[in-house]
Amino acid sequence: MRVVDRFGLGGAERLEIANVQYAGWALLNRDALMPEPEAVKRQVAIVEEAQTQLRGILSIDFVAPDYFAVYPKACMGGWARDAFIVAPDGKALPCHAAATIHWLRFERFGERSLAEIWRDSPAFNAFRGQDWMQEPCRSCERREIDRGGCRCQAMALAGDPTATDPACIKSPLHDRMAALVAEANIASSGSTGFHYRRIG
Repeated sequence: MRVVDRFGLGGAERLEIANVQYAGWALLNRDALMPEPEAVKRQVAIVEEAQTQLRGILSIDFVAPDYFAVYPKACMGGWARDAFIVAPDGKALPCHAAATIHWLRFERFGERSLAEIWRDSPAFNAFRGQDWMQEPCRSCERREIDRGGCRCQAMALAGDPTATDPACIKSPLHDRMAALVAEANIASSGSTGFHYRRIG
């Protein structure tokens, strides 16, 4: 327990260390938020050391920045697979950024029950299973692990939510991720700062 207390975690059993995912305002501020590759390497080393030191005491999940990944994550465990979000306006969403896929219509809780939305909504069913997958996802041995990656990121970077997540090394757009990191790091050096939401 002394090791856990040294990290200020009290009696926690699990810790998730997540990096910014570039959607919404984070996408608008990508240049200012993008870490340098060396910073990510240092972060990974620190987390791996903590995972080793705390094995059996504290489980540490590390969510690496997608722009530095080799393979994508199963975003939210897979589209509408085991979680959903209800937005302040009552819309039920398979993930926090799902509304960026503009052609999907998201139903509101109250107009239908959450059970009906979960089971029958065309938006929730849009990327369930594997029928929607294009190659190389459709025949990839990782399709049950990463479930095609993030549909919103595919939309943001490929313009197509059915495309292979560009975080994947098998995506034809994967090299573009490294280019975006370099461009963001160059742009941030001369940046005037963040774009903020303005009220009024």
